[in-house]
Amino acid sequence: MTEIYIDADACPVKEETLRVARRHKLKSYIVSDGGVRPERDVLVEMVYVASGEDAADNWIADKIAAGDVCVTNDIRLAARCLDAGAKAIKPNGETFSEAGIGMAVANRNLMADLRETGAVTGGPAPFSKADRGRFLDRLEQLVRAAQRGR
Repeated sequence: MTEIYIDADACPVKEETLRVARRHKLKSYIVSDGGVRPERDVLVEMVYVASGEDAADNWIADKIAAGDVCVTNDIRLAARCLDAGAKAIKPNGETFSEAGIGMAVANRNLMADLRETGAVTGGPAPFSKADRGRFLDRLEQLVRAAQRGR
């Protein structure tokens, strides 16, 4: 049975993710180091990890399995999910793929180096209503595909 994992710290689409999960009656895990409002749904498990770099990522990577879906902006976590046979999607609706994850990791590392040297400042574009709609559509597609075993 497909399960959904939400890398919840700073995730702008928790409610949208849970709406899709409820529609399909899927178990969901909201994983954070605190500060996330509890859910009272029996299909939603709140997981609080110790604060620290990668604590939530490590918990998700240790539990996620083939056929599951992870909602995350973290490229390294997405790579670990794909290695486990799971799917990964960003809150803006972009999906991570086996074919593109290597390039995404390399680009992430390059941008981190450029930010460190001051050559690049700023961050990603602000989250938009279009991003939210694209996310909902793509998550629905991923869940359906995962349930069919693709």
